[in-house]
Formats: sequence, C-alpha cells, structure tokens
Amino acid sequence: MKQEKRYLYLTPNEFKIVIYSLNWLRNAKIQRGEYTDWVDELLIKAMKAPVKKVKIHN
Repeated sequence: MKQEKRYLYLTPNEFKIVIYSLNWLRNAKIQRGEYTDWVDELLIKAMKAPVKKVKIHN
C-alpha cells in the first residue's frame, strides 16, 4: 500500500513551536518511563525537512 505524502508549510515561529512541543512530549514520556521511538523519529523528520520559500498570494 502506497502512503500518501502530505506537505506542511510553516512560518519560522510555527516551526519552533512544533519542535518545542515534540521535545516537551518526548521529555514527558521519558519521565513516565514510556517509549519515545515514534516521537524521536518525528523530531528527526521535522528537523531534516527541506526548507522551501513560497510566495503567498492574497
């Protein structure tokens, strides 16, 4: 089964919030002794995502 690709366009501030939130979730899971594999993978994907400048037309 082929997975559908999704694209998410974020401002620099929104990107910081996403990274901060994922890191907060990861730390909370570590404190509870839960696995963080999926959060780690998502954090790495977010940080390695290519940056593309897009013009927005109003």
